[in-house]
Amino acid sequence: MQTQQVSKDKYICTEGQSLDAIHIIASGQVKATFPGGEMILKKGDIVGLCDIAYDSHFFTYTTLEDCSFVSFAIKKESSIAEIVKANPEIAKMLYQSMLNQIYGVYGKYARQKENCKTLYKNIFDYYEKYVDFCSHYNVISRSLPQFDSIQELSLEEEVEPWIVSYYASMKDLPQEVKMALYARPSYMVGFVKRASEDVHAAFSALETMNDYVEENKSVFMQESRIDMFDLYVSLLFRLKAGSPEADKVVETIESLIKYLDEQKLVSQDLLHERCEEYRNKYNNMNYKSEEGAGGVSEASAKELTNSIDVILQYAAVDDELANNFKKLITQYKKLSDKASTEDSARKLRTELTQAFYKIYVEAFKVSVNDSRVPTVLKMFFNFGYVDEELAGLENAAYLYSIADEFRGDSYQGVYTAYEWLLAIYNKQKEPSRNEFDTDYVAFLHEQKVQGKITPELETRLLGDPGERVMFELENMFPMVNKVTFGRISIFCPVFCESNVIKPLENCLVNVETIKDTFKLIESVDYGAFFRETVYVNEKIGIQKEYVAVKVTPDVILFPNVGTRGVMWQEIEGKKRTTPGRMMISVFHLEDIRQTFTRLTGEFRWEMCKREQGARWNDITDKSLTSEYCDYVQFYKKNNDLSQDAKEKVKQSLVKAKNSFKEMFVRDYITWIMFEGAGSPRLNKVARAILLTYCPFPKELREKIAANPLFKELIERYDVKLAQTLHRLDGVAQKIKNQNQPIPPELEIHRKYVEGTV
Repeated sequence: MQTQQVSKDKYICTEGQSLDAIHIIASGQVKATFPGGEMILKKGDIVGLCDIAYDSHFFTYTTLEDCSFVSFAIKKESSIAEIVKANPEIAKMLYQSMLNQIYGVYGKYARQKENCKTLYKNIFDYYEKYVDFCSHYNVISRSLPQFDSIQELSLEEEVEPWIVSYYASMKDLPQEVKMALYARPSYMVGFVKRASEDVHAAFSALETMNDYVEENKSVFMQESRIDMFDLYVSLLFRLKAGSPEADKVVETIESLIKYLDEQKLVSQDLLHERCEEYRNKYNNMNYKSEEGAGGVSEASAKELTNSIDVILQYAAVDDELANNFKKLITQYKKLSDKASTEDSARKLRTELTQAFYKIYVEAFKVSVNDSRVPTVLKMFFNFGYVDEELAGLENAAYLYSIADEFRGDSYQGVYTAYEWLLAIYNKQKEPSRNEFDTDYVAFLHEQKVQGKITPELETRLLGDPGERVMFELENMFPMVNKVTFGRISIFCPVFCESNVIKPLENCLVNVETIKDTFKLIESVDYGAFFRETVYVNEKIGIQKEYVAVKVTPDVILFPNVGTRGVMWQEIEGKKRTTPGRMMISVFHLEDIRQTFTRLTGEFRWEMCKREQGARWNDITDKSLTSEYCDYVQFYKKNNDLSQDAKEKVKQSLVKAKNSFKEMFVRDYITWIMFEGAGSPRLNKVARAILLTYCPFPKELREKIAANPLFKELIERYDVKLAQTLHRLDGVAQKIKNQNQPIPPELEIHRKYVEGTV
């Protein structure tokens, strides 16, 4: 037993730390944080008590003011009995503190379960009301991408109702019965251990519920503005000011604001910002009628009139295809619900999609010999624009205003859809692999082997610009356009106003956006786009040295308003120092940093598989994929994981649908978004793997090393780092002894190893 003083805002012990003592609070208050909540412990409560049945802490304890503690060492279960025998008055503290903490955890469990039910109900109630408003006011309703994945809360294991009643009855036992129990050390050991296990039984359910709320609350309001609040506000400003219809929508918006505020579902700053913006606009703006042009210039409106005829005339398609396409567009415009799942709507979208790509191909063929492609055709190629009414005149005017100047940057690996097809046509880039992971060269070789083409024809097709780009347009392009859109079942490549659920200028992806996003990812995983290659320089005696080179992936902007990104291939052809290919919607509705973080995680996985070949999951050959596969496959036998951590791995694997790659990508996102910001979320095994193969840059490692969860891992990493640097110093010294300058390849590699590149 020993007494200690701890000042305000200090950790007493943290999640994952070994349990070697319990601490009775003699004075002051302590905040105990656990998965999905927190509670306050006061004088007489015991820190570490709920973790007593385990080897490590699952709570994180922080002092809220200057505190004093009486601490008792814990080495095994029998320690509790020894403490009670030596200090009989402590039995009462153990008993009462444990019951208080159980009530804290179970109370949070019950409240969170009710919150999840209410959240699910309100999401659909508010959306159904929005659809009803749109139907009554003759406005096209819009959907939210998140709706496809929202399901009612489902818990694998729930807390049995009798457990709460059981502990409630113990709290109400007569005083003489309690005194008799306090005097029985063996009972106290059993009580504390069982109560600790029951507390932890609620943890996995609490974490599942917490994740459920975090994942689904953004439907109401989020930074990207793809949310319920925006649906209602956008609807309001399509109605006449002061009308009964507008008043009803305002009433619903205010009830939504009240709900979000009371339940603390969004940050106060975000709520205040969005509400202030909405109210200012509502108070000061003159409503335009639904048919009004709303600021679109006469010149723009004139240029956009009959856009579909301009496109069809330019593409020079036959009358049958042109007339059919116009008929399909007319039918599509008449659909009150463009996302309808009825057979007739699905058939219409399918036919429209097929016709769209036929016209796209023909228009592209014409454009390659045209030095002055019309603006409307640039809108068609890069945005999928076809018709001013279908796009909405304001959206069409915006697309028209940016179409001539909207470009990628081939030097930085960013391409618009049209620029990418042109690069393939001009042989600056190779066609992408098809859905069977076969590139153009391999495809033609396979055709020759099967006797479908002659060797002479194979040679000619390899260099034919038109055939090269047709391979791209027929294979990768339609599939990726659909996938990046996000909602595959309702996809149609034609730009439509119903898909625009936030201002286009706020979701336009350009070169600077991508450049800044990659910088943010590399600020945590600096080596994401580096790969090893062999360096030879016989002049200075280097026969073979592995060095790292940076190869940033190409990014292609697809002509749709979408929600997903695609990591299509990790290299071009067979050469490992060629750029990979990532695709994303030109108007991206989701958080672009998270999208590219996911793509980078997928790239990391696929690149490792490429480098390792057949041994990518062979643990005898250490690599990112082999170690991660071993970790997930044998987590149940891993002594470095607590029982609670193993349960979390099991749940993560279920969420990833038993895909090791998907589970890694989720952990990688956590690594970049949270662990890199000093907020630990992973277990110690996953953290060790990611620190080894996706290390932080030197500055961040030094900053984060103060955290006890990282300290030991970083110290081990630094030891291996020192060994590698020592070898590189030896190579550099040999070169200096020859009075030769250090090659830039070796200097860059050293900075890469250090994490200062």
